[in-house]
Amino acid sequence: MDSSLGKVSGVCMMSTSWREKQHPAFLNFISQFLNSYSYRLNFLPIDPDFIINCGGTSVAFVFETSWDCENSSTVLARVNKLKNQFKYLYVVAAVPTREQNDSFNQSFLKYGFELGRPTFVPVRDPEMGFEKIVNISHARGACKQNDAIAMMKRERKRAVLNMDVFLRVVTAIPGVDNHDANALSHAFGSIESIAKQSKGSILENTDLSLEKAETIYKFFRDPQFYQAPKIN
Repeated sequence: MDSSLGKVSGVCMMSTSWREKQHPAFLNFISQFLNSYSYRLNFLPIDPDFIINCGGTSVAFVFETSWDCENSSTVLARVNKLKNQFKYLYVVAAVPTREQNDSFNQSFLKYGFELGRPTFVPVRDPEMGFEKIVNISHARGACKQNDAIAMMKRERKRAVLNMDVFLRVVTAIPGVDNHDANALSHAFGSIESIAKQSKGSILENTDLSLEKAETIYKFFRDPQFYQAPKIN
């Protein structure tokens, strides 16, 4: 288990019907494992065996603690139904014997599941299976957080570019410097909004002088004024 899991917390929802079929010792293992990584455990009448929310992403699991070769059709019919209800669905199955492993793989092929919808995860024992469940949930949550960080960086870059364009346009008005442009940006937000302001509104909402307010007012209303070249 990746030790970085100790830094995150999440919510683990366990199906009440799944819980009733498990040995108390294994349920105790799950409870202690989740507690050690600051996950809260809830018992709910949900369709999957588990739903884990980590980092704002919910991941559903069908968890077969011992693959039943004689009952595979029932399990996979359930999986087929659930895959249309959850964006992220995994089927985790303990297959300690060669016979169980072969049955598990053959069932996947027999039912013609699309690769990754859902993802099938064979493990050698239930304890490893549950560790896989938490690891998968953590990885999904981390991916979402990374996507959010990347989006914030893109938005920040876009905002910087937009501000650069804003400054270049506004400081093209004769007599208006960067300080004035920043004051106008804070007061009105956009060039379109500045263009609609009266001289009084500019004076009331910024620290610009009357002369600059008149210049800005004329700039957006007098074609001869705004088409004239700026003299630095």
